Amino acid sequence: VHPCLALQGTVNKEEKTKEKQQGNCEVKLSVPGAYQKQLCIPWRPDNEKDYGTSFVFHVDKEMCPELQVELEQTISVLQDGMNPDIEKHTTVLGLGTVPVNSLPIGQKVDRIVSLGEGQSLDMSLKTEESTWDLDIRLGFDLCKEEREFLDKRKKIVSEALRKTLHLKESPPKDEVPVVAVLGSGGGMRALTSFYGSLAGLQQLGLLDAAMYLSGISGSTWCLSTLYQDPDWSRKDLQDAIRRAQGTVSSSKAGAFSPERLKYYFQELNAMETSGQKVSFTDLWGLIVEYFLQQKEDPSKLSDQQEAVKWAQNPYPIYAAVNVRPNVSSGDFAEWCEFTPYEVGFRKYGAFVRTEDFDSEFFMGRLVQKHPEPRICFLQGMWGSAFAASLDDICMKVIGIGLGFLDPFKDVIKVVDDCRKFHFRDPTRLKTRLVIPGGPLLQIFQDFFKSRVTCGETFNFMQGLYLHKDYVNIKKFVAWRGTHLDAFPNQLTPMEESLYLVDGGFSINSPFPLVLQPERDVDVILSFNFSWEAPFEVLELTQKYCEEREIPFPKIKLSEEDEKKPKECYMFVDDDNPRAPIVLHFPLVNDTFQKYKAPGVKRESEEEISFGDFVIESKDSPYRTLNFTFEPYDFSRLVEVNRYNVLNSKDTLFKTLNLALQR
Repeated sequence: VHPCLALQGTVNKEEKTKEKQQGNCEVKLSVPGAYQKQLCIPWRPDNEKDYGTSFVFHVDKEMCPELQVELEQTISVLQDGMNPDIEKHTTVLGLGTVPVNSLPIGQKVDRIVSLGEGQSLDMSLKTEESTWDLDIRLGFDLCKEEREFLDKRKKIVSEALRKTLHLKESPPKDEVPVVAVLGSGGGMRALTSFYGSLAGLQQLGLLDAAMYLSGISGSTWCLSTLYQDPDWSRKDLQDAIRRAQGTVSSSKAGAFSPERLKYYFQELNAMETSGQKVSFTDLWGLIVEYFLQQKEDPSKLSDQQEAVKWAQNPYPIYAAVNVRPNVSSGDFAEWCEFTPYEVGFRKYGAFVRTEDFDSEFFMGRLVQKHPEPRICFLQGMWGSAFAASLDDICMKVIGIGLGFLDPFKDVIKVVDDCRKFHFRDPTRLKTRLVIPGGPLLQIFQDFFKSRVTCGETFNFMQGLYLHKDYVNIKKFVAWRGTHLDAFPNQLTPMEESLYLVDGGFSINSPFPLVLQPERDVDVILSFNFSWEAPFEVLELTQKYCEEREIPFPKIKLSEEDEKKPKECYMFVDDDNPRAPIVLHFPLVNDTFQKYKAPGVKRESEEEISFGDFVIESKDSPYRTLNFTFEPYDFSRLVEVNRYNVLNSKDTLFKTLNLALQR
């Protein structure tokens, strides 16, 4: 971190103008290496309005910056003869520079900047040097609020373990195992399933034993909805599940009504007008808002501080990954964590307050504050895999596609062509969405013509420098010579923007966020709601950990397990107590078909019918692009996930006892 210089100034009126300028003139101001781009100011000596325009540039003092001043003249010339066209001729009237370091710190000075050719510009300039206090947090430690949470939560976890495991006394705080519960991606299937898994944990008394709750994509939609109630885990989850059923089972057609499309455009246009970056993912976030709430949701992620203030609920961690346009997410993906208090990258040890996310920073200082985004825009980002298939989603919801997306089919890929999400049905007939007031579609098409990207946002690390020995930090994969980590000028602090997308593009479960050594997690309960590949997240996580020397148990599975997964698997490294114990729950309907509760067989035809269904099939109601379930299908999915947890009670209790002994 270096001191940051803020160069402030105005263009003043000259008392004597050398000569009257023809055409339109403008002053172009720039400081190479500064956060702000070139600024253009109209300049007409006889017009009072063109004076007093203020400007500011933030720049690194160590770069020996210069203020570059350019005076340009543009003259419109009518073509000869019958040609009605008008040509514009631009001429540079003069160039000048001011070494920024030559200006006294903290003093306003008037400078006449010579531009040559008899031209000059009268300016008032002032530089301010920032203090060493930063507006971002640098360091790999947990933030103060999370440390305070852990201290309070350990008392609750200790008492929960005493009750659940029937211990004679509560374990001491420093012996309490840190349990993290993870939910994978999978759209509404993941949202619905996670409700069932959490209900099962609550029924066993283990929800109070969890320290962290973390999710990706659809699981984040479940968590972010639950955490709107500051006391959600203290209440019977059945009420929350009933509300979720009402949402999931309702029609989503209203999301694409003319009134709603108008609302989307107004919201996005207002964001851009205020200076924020707007991307296609933001449109998806507004659609998710309707899918989950069916109304405008004013809540923000920082509001969830109330839900962890007294450690009354597990600490939520929402996942996204930072990618690069035109680089496969398999080759480059940096994990970004979102919590009620902070957003940041443990890889770089850089974090901002959640309230300041999406504001503009340079060299660790806040240079332009923007409002904290509403939770729906984060939900759109966390589940942005679906933004690439918005036309298909609309087709499923209302039977016709969104015509304004057609020109962007090749661009709306979010990350790369090698995505694991194969949503498109090549046999589907192409159709168009025709809406009364058709110009609305043209407005959307014009609006997104240059904005179809992944979730682009301001890079709060811009202007920071990596330590010269960063390659020795295990969080970087610099040893693999072709990886971007090996090239410091290619890393994120050198970029203007972050491109945050669905974590499922990397690993479809947020293991990397809870495997950070600072969190010291002892037990991971992994709930996998992916379509097919029930163990892929474990295999990818094992590879991720091997590359970074993070302790993680070996994942060994039989051919039978791959073909017909069981309800719960336990992975433990007996030789390395630093490796967490992992319990993995694939999404399966196994013994639930015969048992309505552990040890209680189904007897009536109704009970047998309720358990007799296949989760993964060609005509399954739980396919990834299906955002509406019938109430009966919703209940089945909740109950099979609840049952799988309850039926794994012995394994869960054995794991916690083992963690206590370690």
